[in-house]
Amino acid sequence: MSTVLSPVNETLTVLLTGEIDHHTAAALREEIDAAIEEHHPRLLTLDFGGVSFMDSSGIGLVMGRYKQVSAYGGRVAVANTPKPLRRVMRLAGLDRLAEMENGGTSQ
Repeated sequence: MSTVLSPVNETLTVLLTGEIDHHTAAALREEIDAAIEEHHPRLLTLDFGGVSFMDSSGIGLVMGRYKQVSAYGGRVAVANTPKPLRRVMRLAGLDRLAEMENGGTSQ
């Protein structure tokens, strides 16, 4: 699992690649949380374009960042999510918390 953090103006984009599971989620949370604290983005975009696998830890990752960013009025967007992951996110109700952009493969 790796990330690329790109803060621009009031937007923080996090490009995620690899697998998100119980073992990688903690390090991701720490890295993203530190960037949120440093930049206080109005929009946090989590780009799942490079994610090949995600378990429930990925859902928790999005939900936790939503709580953190929304505490000061920010928003969360989920982008470039492959169709199977997008389906799981919608079933978990993440589309009610975060703006979900199509990506990966068409619906």
